[in-house]
Amino acid sequence: MTASSSPPPTPLTELDYFVEGMDCPTCVRKIEGALERTPGATNAKTNLTRQTLTLTLDETQTPRATLEKTLRTLGHEPRQLNGETGRAPTPWHATKQGRLVLTTGALLTLAFLFSLIEPALAAWGYAAATVLGTWPLAKKAVAAARAGDPFSINTLVSLAAIGALIIGEATEAAVVVFFFAVGELLEGIAVGRARSGIQALAALAPKTAFVLKKGKVFEVPADTLQPGQFVQVQPGGRVPADGTILEGQSSLDDSPVTGESVPVFKTVGDTVYAGSINTDGVLKVRVDTAASDNTIARIIHLVEQAEASKAPVARFIDRFSRVYTPIVVLIATLTAVLPPLLTGASWTDWAYKGVALLLIGCPCALVLSVPAAITSGISAGARRGLLIKGGAALEAIGSVKTIAFDKTGTLTAGQPRVTDILGLGHPEDEVLRLAAAVESGSSHPLARAVTAAAQERNLTIPEATGAQALPGKGATATVDGRALSVTSPRHAATLAPLDATLQDAITGLEEQGRTTVVLLDGARPLGVLALRDEPRPDARAALAQLHALGVNTVMLTGDNARTGRAIAGDLGVDVQAELLPEDKLRVIAGLKAHGSVAMVGDGINDAPALAQSDVGIAMGGGTDVALETADAALLRHDVGGVSDLVQLSRATMTNIKQNVVFAVGLKAVFLVTTLLGITGLWPAILSDTGATALVTANALRLLRWKGQVRA
Repeated sequence: MTASSSPPPTPLTELDYFVEGMDCPTCVRKIEGALERTPGATNAKTNLTRQTLTLTLDETQTPRATLEKTLRTLGHEPRQLNGETGRAPTPWHATKQGRLVLTTGALLTLAFLFSLIEPALAAWGYAAATVLGTWPLAKKAVAAARAGDPFSINTLVSLAAIGALIIGEATEAAVVVFFFAVGELLEGIAVGRARSGIQALAALAPKTAFVLKKGKVFEVPADTLQPGQFVQVQPGGRVPADGTILEGQSSLDDSPVTGESVPVFKTVGDTVYAGSINTDGVLKVRVDTAASDNTIARIIHLVEQAEASKAPVARFIDRFSRVYTPIVVLIATLTAVLPPLLTGASWTDWAYKGVALLLIGCPCALVLSVPAAITSGISAGARRGLLIKGGAALEAIGSVKTIAFDKTGTLTAGQPRVTDILGLGHPEDEVLRLAAAVESGSSHPLARAVTAAAQERNLTIPEATGAQALPGKGATATVDGRALSVTSPRHAATLAPLDATLQDAITGLEEQGRTTVVLLDGARPLGVLALRDEPRPDARAALAQLHALGVNTVMLTGDNARTGRAIAGDLGVDVQAELLPEDKLRVIAGLKAHGSVAMVGDGINDAPALAQSDVGIAMGGGTDVALETADAALLRHDVGGVSDLVQLSRATMTNIKQNVVFAVGLKAVFLVTTLLGITGLWPAILSDTGATALVTANALRLLRWKGQVRA
């Protein structure tokens, strides 16, 4: 008996398309519906901002050519990107929808001119304009029906136009087709404006860079720079890549990248961003990332990815419109049929009203109301250094009841310095030298402060082995053959009681807002170091602004209670101190029982707390971890950005509510006037086109959102 061999793996193909004409939420929904019914098509993701489609395709079930043919029948030409990030914005008149508007407009104009020449045959001219303008809509409607969406917007308009022709309203039918084409064009313009705002970021980085090699300067394309190369940035020039300053100092205008309102002074060791403007000094910069992975590229990528995360209100409207449209068709049919059957009323009059209801029922403006505002809000935030990873996060931020802040590096500057050293029978320099050895392998701000203090005193730091971090407690290492540790006084006291004199000294330092650590040899204290990390200059005002917005704030810290209270008192914020990482999770869970909670941290040490909260916000979002772990990131080291996020979210949600009122209100008015016989077909389609125009203009207002202007 032979063993049966396992079947060969299924050949899966990763495909990435630019989809021409996919510039409105209706188009996206239509394509997504077709893909759901395509065998072998999985992991499909559409991006309205980039006009792209990515998916995994099992070509044994559906060949690639068949998939592309399906997209073409829906009215969209797919083009494989082959690693490109998108396409440049196309002028509206060069798009397929733009050409349709120009064509239908020209046909309508010709029909009108023809009616002046030969009035008796005018209806034929309008009928020809209607048929020619409806033909592409009817093809899309049939393709959508075959793909499983028989009640698409194209179906409604096609039925209305054909119905108007049947009852002898050719003139209004032609106007209907033209107005509908204009409405869809406006949807594309709304998305295109937001898209252009983000893609304009790509133009911030210079096209060329001055590379330093063997003492000479060479001009090369900036997109060829590789990590490890050295570049020179002249005064007035733009930084060509993310990197670190090796020589020189200057003020850099980071506003194109982070939204920072004033130039920031930077010197050796500081990070610079591609696209920042060097204002005065000559800089030698080491390139740290390739062009494809610099901060600007990551901002663009994150904002484009945000399209995949729909806000809950957007998902609700999508579901609603899927049910709403068939109901509109049913109501329009009953309106056209029941009154004549039951009361003997005029078939023509009620058929006319039924056709008008089809047009009033078009959900274009309603479907556009949410994504237009979300896209504009995310784009406006990105240009202010506020990165928001999707509509769900943008909606949630504005409704949080409590915002929890990490202390070190978030509410404080993250640059502590050693202020006091107590040697317990040992010289201060010896205590500092040994403590620096234990901390030499750590990137924690307190550890860096200890090693920096030792370097300032020109102390020789011995080699440490077996270094190990104790989360929330400190660090240990073997130095000069001794098992040393640098820990919090609370942890030190669990190993051996601290004498009263030492405890009083520690208490006095902590009440001054200093953080203390104890150098231990086993369980025996060798000395105490006190460090002070000053609050950020903007922190108090930012917290006060959050309170004015009705948001509660609390500082969570692993530091001792006395230091926590001292700093919290300076800032006017509640505090919970002496928290281990797992304690922060417990506190956040408790806060969530009273409403949604946002957590603000550095995106590295606070990753679990960021994930536990309803909304995670990373400060200083230029780091890879910060961008990946949080729902939102602040590129500026500015606590005020948190209140900006709350205000942007609330402005966006207000905009959405206004859009829904515009979309539904106009339809309600025209519904009543149509049933009363006051208005006819072209005002009916105007109810949707007009609402689309209002929704578009209102959503685009968000692109001008500036947030709080801070000096």
